[in-house]
Parts: sequence; structure tokens; C-alpha cells
Amino acid sequence: MSMLAAPLHRVSRSTLLRHLAVALIGLVVVILVLESTSTFRNAQFAAMAYLGIAAGGLTVLTGLNGQISLGHGAFMAFGAYSTALLYREAEPVLPVVGVLLVATVVALLVGALVGVAAARLHGPYLAGATLALAVAVPGMAIFFGDSLGGEQGLNVRVPDVPGWFADAVFFLTAHDVTASKYVAYIGWLALIVTFVLLANLSRSRVGRVWRAVRDDEVAAELAGINLGRARVLAFLVSAGCAGLAGAVMAMAVRITAPSGFTLTLSLTLLTAVVLGGLGSLLGALIGAALLTFLPQVVTGVGHDLGLSDVQSAELAPLVYGLVMVLVILLAPAGIVGSLRGWRRSRRETT
Repeated sequence: MSMLAAPLHRVSRSTLLRHLAVALIGLVVVILVLESTSTFRNAQFAAMAYLGIAAGGLTVLTGLNGQISLGHGAFMAFGAYSTALLYREAEPVLPVVGVLLVATVVALLVGALVGVAAARLHGPYLAGATLALAVAVPGMAIFFGDSLGGEQGLNVRVPDVPGWFADAVFFLTAHDVTASKYVAYIGWLALIVTFVLLANLSRSRVGRVWRAVRDDEVAAELAGINLGRARVLAFLVSAGCAGLAGAVMAMAVRITAPSGFTLTLSLTLLTAVVLGGLGSLLGALIGAALLTFLPQVVTGVGHDLGLSDVQSAELAPLVYGLVMVLVILLAPAGIVGSLRGWRRSRRETT
């Protein structure tokens, strides 16, 4: 017992080791879930992964730094189109990891340009500027139709499953790795790495600076914090996450077209963050899960009630709206934020 107590105590005291331990547990859960579900569910989990990555980046920007962005779908588009351009040939020039990194860097560079320009904007002005970005970027793909495929978009090559990866998964689970399952693994590995980095960043001095700027700009400036630099850095991190999410999305959907990056996608990401709880990576993941699986659940309920396919499909946006209104009324801090508040109040009363 005493042999285990010392390592556990060391893990509990170290932020990095604690986050790595949670990531390891999460990886085990991901393997168990992906290996016990169908190909269709694997595709849904891949969708949840890329929505979770983008929502995690957005919750850093909005929840920790207090900036509102309505244009993160545009950053996902930059990541997705970078992936489509690099990964559509029979012999891609880069491996999957290289493509993901390039897509992230491209979105980072675009985020740097937008972040510097928007560093002096606040609240609705920043929301308006990012809204314009969300509207303009899909149009760029149409304007440069010869290179970006226009309305039809670009097809994305299905990643080949590396032999060592297939062997490793077969050794652990005795199951073969299909293309859909491999993309889901790519998405969840990317999500775990991203969340570990974001969790450590939020606990570091950088995270404390972001929270100080969010809570009181005047006090933060008097304390010597460079407000513009803090805002631009938060925007950079968030845009990079969106670019990575766009790359995973392109591999999962296997096509990159302007219709996939409309304003609806940006609002969907914001909805995930609000539903789960601002400033919480777990909340971002819960929000992504709701947005991924709720439509199918609602459609199934509609079929059970005797509604037609069209009526059942149209039921999902209505339920989205109702869930959003209920969360705002009953749990304004989001699901995770409200649960933490309830636990805190219960601890104080006992």
C-alpha cells in the first residue's frame, strides 16, 4: 500500500503528471469504446472528436480570455482546405501527422493576422468582425474555384492504416482497424494531446494572465499585463485548435466544400461551449457529444412517435433550441459549471 502511496501522491501534486494520468485513462476509454462500437458509431465519434477540439480551443478564447468569436468555422475551413490540398493525391507528400501540423500552422498564421487586427475590439465589435470572417471565407473557396474546387469542393484521400498501428491495435484488442476507425483514432489522439496542452496552459502563468484580463482589464493593465499580447495569444491558440479540428474533419468527411463551413458551424461550436460550460474543457467535450448524438436520438424519438422522416429530421433543431433555452434558464453556467457550483454549495453546507 505504501509503495503505491508515494507515486500517487507525486502524481496528485504535479499538474502535468495529473493531466497525463487523466489522458492515459481517457486513451484506454477511447480504445474500449471504438473497439466495441460499429463503423457508423466510429464515424460519429470522429465527428465528436473534431467538434471537441474546436470547442476546446473556443472555450479557452471565450471562457478564459473573455473574447467572443463567431468565426471559428472559418479557421476550421483553413485547416480543412490545407488538408485537402496536401492529402488528395495517391501518394501524399506528407504523413498524416505532418498534414495535421501544417493545417494547424496555417490556421495559426491566419489567427495571428485576425488576432492582431481584432486585439483592440471588444464584445459585440469583436463578434461582428469574426462574423464577417465566417461569412467571407466560404466565398473565397468559390472565388478561387480552380484551386479550391468551387462549390463542389475537394475530395480528401482516405488515410492508409499504417502496418505498425494495425498490428498494435490487433495485439491489444484482437480486432482489425478499418479506415473509419483509424480516422476516429486520429481524431481522439489529436483531442487528447490538444486537451493536455490546453489544460496545462490554462494552469500556467499564461492561463492566469488570460483570466486576469477577462475579469478586470483595468486591474490587469495596472498590474503590468500587456492586454493586446494576451488577447492575440489566446486567439492564436484557439485558431490553431480550430485548424487541427478542420484537418480531422476533412479526413472524417472525406470532402472539403464551402457548404461545410457556413456560419452555422461557427454557431454550433459556440453552442457546444455554452451548453457544456464556459472555460471548461470537460464542458466543451460534453457540448460536442450533445451536438453529435442528440440529432440521432431526437430523430429516433420522432420515428417512435409516428412522425415521417422529414418531420423527425426537423425535430432536431427544435430540440436544440429548447435544450439551449433550458440550459440558459436552469444552468446559466453550463452543465459542468452548474455541477461544480452545486458541489461547492453542498460542501459549504455540510
